[in-house]
Amino acid sequence: MTQGTLRNQVFVITGPSGVGKGTLIRLLLAECPDLELAVSCTTRAPRHGEEEGRDYYFISPSDFQDKVDQERFVEYATYAGNSYGTLVSELTKRAEADKQVLLEMNVQGTRQLRCTYPQARRIFIAPPSLAVLRQQLTDRGTDTPEQITHRLEIAEQEIATEGEFDHVIVNDDLSQALAELVAIVNG
Repeated sequence: MTQGTLRNQVFVITGPSGVGKGTLIRLLLAECPDLELAVSCTTRAPRHGEEEGRDYYFISPSDFQDKVDQERFVEYATYAGNSYGTLVSELTKRAEADKQVLLEMNVQGTRQLRCTYPQARRIFIAPPSLAVLRQQLTDRGTDTPEQITHRLEIAEQEIATEGEFDHVIVNDDLSQALAELVAIVNG
C-alpha cells in the first residue's frame, strides 16, 4: 500500500486514558457513515462489554511479537504494560472500499504513523484538567488507585505533546467536542 492510497483519508485520535475517546469515537462513527474504525490488536485482557473484532483483536504476547516480526503492523507501541498495534490490513481493506479510516492510538503510535503516513490528520483529545481526568478514571471503576496514579503520570506526559497534533479538542462538553470532530472529518 502506498501513502497516496490513503491521502486525506486517515484520522488519528489520541489522548490520555479516561478522556472520553471511546465515547467520542462511537458518536463520530454514527455521524460520519464513510468513516470506519480500524480495529487494533492488543495483548491486554478485554474489559467488561468489549468484543473481539469490534473493540480490539485480543491476542497473546507471542502472537503480537510474531506480527511485529512479520512487519504486519503499521504502528505498534506498549502502554501501561500491554502492547497495542494497528495491522496494515486494517488500513488497506478500508482504502480499497474507499472509506475514510479512523485510528485510535497513543502518542507513541501516532509518532510512528506520522513517519509512514504524514498526511494523516492527528487529533488530540485533552481533558479540561488533570483533576477532571482523575475523577473520570475513578468513576470508570476499572483501575486501582495505583493504576489511576500511573495513568495520570502518563497523561501529564501525553498532554505535553499537544503541539505535535494538527488539532486539539478539549473534551469538557461532549456535544461541542463531537461537533469539532465532525467538522474536521467533513472539512
